[in-house]
Amino acid sequence: MAVKEHSLDISAKLDMQEMKNAVIQAQKEIENRYDFKGITKDIDLNIGAKSITLVSASDNKIDAMLDIMISKMNKRGISINSLEEVKKEDSSGGNRKYTYKIIDSIEKNEAKRIQTEIKNLKLKVSAVNQGDTIRITGKNIDDLQIIMKHLRTLDLKAPLVFDNFK
Repeated sequence: MAVKEHSLDISAKLDMQEMKNAVIQAQKEIENRYDFKGITKDIDLNIGAKSITLVSASDNKIDAMLDIMISKMNKRGISINSLEEVKKEDSSGGNRKYTYKIIDSIEKNEAKRIQTEIKNLKLKVSAVNQGDTIRITGKNIDDLQIIMKHLRTLDLKAPLVFDNFK
């Protein structure tokens, strides 16, 4: 009887519909908050450019908006590592504008680091980079669970998603 190979895919996929829902919920909460009455308060999700832009009267207001946004993302199962601040700038009308990139893939350097970390565990598995995903295969399913547990402890920019665990 042949020994079964087990596999696991590691990616940084993001459910854009969930991100859209988080933005809508954050907009509703901010709209109803007393401390945002009568001031600019825009959250713009650009799915094509994979970015979120926050505009408000001050840095403090944007920080509050970001806190609300992050809490809505958490409730929808979206990692806070999915947002990376790109720039802060002045906007029209004396407002401030912050732009965040939505991270939904593992960058090459980070993919190499993940593969090195897996290799350093000295388990009998193979890790193959397949573009947006890293496929791990091995005969022992416990090895794959050890890898998942180890990778969760690392401070990586990409929000890791483990799927196709067989």
